[in-house]
Amino acid sequence: MAEDAPKPARPPRPIPQSPERAALLGRVRQKRTAPEEVVARALRDLGIAYRRNVKGLPGSPDFANARRRFAIFVDGCFWHHHTGCRRATIPKNNRAFWEAKFTANRARDAAAIRALRARGFRVMVIWECRLDDVAERLKRRLGEAATAARRLPAAR
Repeated sequence: MAEDAPKPARPPRPIPQSPERAALLGRVRQKRTAPEEVVARALRDLGIAYRRNVKGLPGSPDFANARRRFAIFVDGCFWHHHTGCRRATIPKNNRAFWEAKFTANRARDAAAIRALRARGFRVMVIWECRLDDVAERLKRRLGEAATAARRLPAAR
């Protein structure tokens, strides 16, 4: 996020409806999720070097390579509210909280993408519902990075 841009207001946390529900939401992973592992495998198969969860870049991309100037976000359809996706539902309980949360999430994501592009990064957003052809899309978008990596001379 740009240093001069104000951070979007975070919605107040809801009061958990039940201890079971709170425990369920507490188990939601933020790193090394199944969709991220699919993307990591595809990047490795293409021979593309990357770092995970890069804190030094805006939005902490799930995968990034500063030298090759790319950043990849692997977004969950529910949490990042994928437009038009059947997984992007809004819970019935505490609807106002969830609508504000999804709006803030989307604004934060858009600001991070703008900041990365301003730094010269190519940015990809991969949605969890679209993992079926992820290797082909990565090859198409980052193919020159993969071929350049394979042309490097072997260390002796």
